[in-house]
Amino acid sequence: MVLEESAQQKLSLFSITWPIFIEVFLFMLMGNIDTMMLSKVSDDAVAAVGVTNQIISIAIVMFGFVSAGASIVVAQNLGAKQYYDALKIGAVAIGVNFLFGILLSGMMAFFSPVFLDIMNVPIELQAYSKSYMLIVGGFLFVQAALNSAGAVLRSNGFTRDAMYVSLSMNVMNIIGNSIFIFGLFGFPKLGVTGVAISTTITRIIGFIAIMMILSNRLNHRYTVSEFFNFKKYYIKGILSVGLPAAGEHLAYNTSQILNTYFITMMGTLALTTKVYAQNLSSFIFLFSVSVAQGTQILVGHLVGAKKNDDAYHTALRSLKISFIVSVSVAILFSVLSKYLFRIFTVDPSIIELGSTLLMINILLEAGRTFNLVLISSLRAAGDVNFPVIMGVISMFGVSVTLTYVLGIHFGLGLIGAWLGFAADEWFRGIFMFFRWKSRIWQKKVLVKHSAEMV
Repeated sequence: MVLEESAQQKLSLFSITWPIFIEVFLFMLMGNIDTMMLSKVSDDAVAAVGVTNQIISIAIVMFGFVSAGASIVVAQNLGAKQYYDALKIGAVAIGVNFLFGILLSGMMAFFSPVFLDIMNVPIELQAYSKSYMLIVGGFLFVQAALNSAGAVLRSNGFTRDAMYVSLSMNVMNIIGNSIFIFGLFGFPKLGVTGVAISTTITRIIGFIAIMMILSNRLNHRYTVSEFFNFKKYYIKGILSVGLPAAGEHLAYNTSQILNTYFITMMGTLALTTKVYAQNLSSFIFLFSVSVAQGTQILVGHLVGAKKNDDAYHTALRSLKISFIVSVSVAILFSVLSKYLFRIFTVDPSIIELGSTLLMINILLEAGRTFNLVLISSLRAAGDVNFPVIMGVISMFGVSVTLTYVLGIHFGLGLIGAWLGFAADEWFRGIFMFFRWKSRIWQKKVLVKHSAEMV
């Protein structure tokens, strides 16, 4: 179940990371498939779903803190060979997220017009946005439970199983999109509403599948009471990591909301280009995201087992590999940018502007690699407050500020916004690098022996 020998680290990083790579790729592919299929409806439909997902992502962050906290506490307990507590913490994380998801789903469903007004969504996009938010936002509790169950499965080392579920979900999503967007088999053509229905059904089936796999892998039949056994030690462990992690993600998503608000001021063309460019960018940092998640699992196990030197070198090795691969892919995407944008649109203005953004992405992705890998490693070691503090300072002081100053005030538009994004990634990345090198994180371990649990 766990990786206990330091001699296995190199093999373990590969064996844990490659299924995560495939899983994250499939997750990103699912979003891009939605975008490509919607682009056959209209560019307005693409822009509407893009800006609405920006709002929904805030809600996902709000229950993501439980998954983030659980995955790290579970990993550290497994490293310390405290398997019973790892099992119980995982169950509680699923239960807590389910309840929290119900609350947020209600807010998304009932207050969708308010959220869209706050985001200054153009009138011509609002019909699409309201339909999408009502369905996808109203069933967010499914995504909440799915996130926690997936995090627990991966923390136990079963990354390959999570990959298989993602693969199945992608296939189902493509089939569902085809049916509801294009009206196959006599179904009505539902456009954005069809994408929302397909997404929701896919998530429900995915959650059921992961729970069945988790029960089988851990050889444990869960009871309802286990999901709501809010023991002090379990909740404290989850929240001690989860809340700061949520703060960091919330700061990022809030800054992105503000950036998107400024971009809506630039017009629908700019907003649509942003959606297409970010969809392509997601494939550039795919490798770094995967390595970061795999490294987080390993570092959590190693810190729990008190193998701090191994944890230190594992993170730095992952950073080096991720940097080389991400920059190489960013250069390749920049060279092929015009061809890549033609997958989504034939509008020459979007293609030209998007190509410039992918050129700037070479600089942006180089900095992002430091944040993805090292923040995950710091969090896995229990050092969760420093990334939040630096994140708030940089995301609002650098990213949001420069998006407005360069993009709006100086009239550089999306190019100014992208330069602000790059500056933010490098500012935070440098601080994360020196934080990891300082080894202050060695004093932040979370796991305690059974006798200390009260």
